[in-house]
Amino acid sequence: MGRYESNTRNGKPSLRPAHYLLLGFAGAILAGAILLRLPISTVGAPISFVDALFTSTSAVCVTGLIVVDTGTKFSLFGQIVILALIQMGGLGIMTFSVFFMILLGKRISFKGRVAIHDSFSHSPFKNFAGMLKAIFVLAFGIEILGAIGLTICFARDFPLKKAVYTAIFHSISAFCNAGFSLFPDSLVRYQNSVGVNVIFMALIVLGGLGFLVLVDLPALFDRRKKLSLHTKVVLVTTAGLIVVGAVFIFLTEYADQLAPLPWRGKILASFFQSITPRTAGFNTLDYSKLTNATLFFTLFLMFVGASPGSCGGGIKTSTFSVLVMLVWRRIHGHRRVSFLQRTLPVEVTDRVIVITFLAFVTVFFATLILLLSEGWGVPSGKERLHLINILFEVVSAFGTVGLSTGITSAFSAFAKIVLVVVMYVGRVGPATVAFSMRPQEEEHFQYAEEHTMVG
Repeated sequence: MGRYESNTRNGKPSLRPAHYLLLGFAGAILAGAILLRLPISTVGAPISFVDALFTSTSAVCVTGLIVVDTGTKFSLFGQIVILALIQMGGLGIMTFSVFFMILLGKRISFKGRVAIHDSFSHSPFKNFAGMLKAIFVLAFGIEILGAIGLTICFARDFPLKKAVYTAIFHSISAFCNAGFSLFPDSLVRYQNSVGVNVIFMALIVLGGLGFLVLVDLPALFDRRKKLSLHTKVVLVTTAGLIVVGAVFIFLTEYADQLAPLPWRGKILASFFQSITPRTAGFNTLDYSKLTNATLFFTLFLMFVGASPGSCGGGIKTSTFSVLVMLVWRRIHGHRRVSFLQRTLPVEVTDRVIVITFLAFVTVFFATLILLLSEGWGVPSGKERLHLINILFEVVSAFGTVGLSTGITSAFSAFAKIVLVVVMYVGRVGPATVAFSMRPQEEEHFQYAEEHTMVG
């Protein structure tokens, strides 16, 4: 008979590390919504609480979906609130909390360490404080370099003071893969600018690789050190998706939105639109005018997303690679998954299956709910277009991407709440949400086996 362990301590509920993560993000979202609802945060009339909650969730979950224009509707105070939420959400609420506790000389609980470890690393690290400091140094260092480069670019179009602020805002937003922009057209105005495109793409990729990979990258130039399997998988998958995506978008948009651009613009736009769906949310092409083939392929890129331990969402690059290898190996009759001359533990492949399944379930039911709530009154003959637009919004929210075909602001309050939930689940991870609700029980028995037909 199985034994059930109550999740209590001294008669009181005991929180798991996953609960700290979930509550941390929820608390930050609520606090941000309250601040953005204040009259001082907006220009003109205050926004509704639903819109404030949506914007706060989009910022904390580093998504970038917006219901009001960031650059015109929010005051300087409101924009700074959004920027602070992006930075906290990108590096992780628990990471900030623990970092400041270390600075104050406070002792970090075991559950706090586990929560941070689960967010950034695949294996235990010895120097906990050193790892956290490295994360902050890397993040702020990259953001500062990005801001300096963007200031040089923006100084051609704006006064120096505005150029500096605009550069800082976009550098943080790009590295954290947030997608919030002070420009109403995102980066369409800079689609031919080599400097702006290269800096943004570099920030997005670096922010999406994951901090463990960034720490491991120097090993590429040091023969005495070896890259971890995780770093190899992430780098190979990321490079492959970028190149394949750029070639596909170049071909599908060549006769459409890329047609009027010079060759430099065509190449830049193809690579930018291949990189940005990996949870960044900036765009140099109008997504409401993309071909259906490009939109459909972009759905795949958004669903995969960034890499584990990064600022981005999605099922993650390593999850996608392991899933492909799992299917390939099973087709060839192998039970264990080998990758780059290494065999993966069974618990890793099991987790990949769970994560992918839960992600599909989240996207399916969210899309179905929005089709039911927002589908009334759609003229006959336009239902298919309505379907792909809503599916695009849902996958964008789940992957914490922020790309949109332009229908976000037209959603009802109910639909916005649904997307808030999807963004939240996409940022903390569907598996984290599911595992946090399972009872702490251990099975001490096994039922008799019996086969059933599948496939």
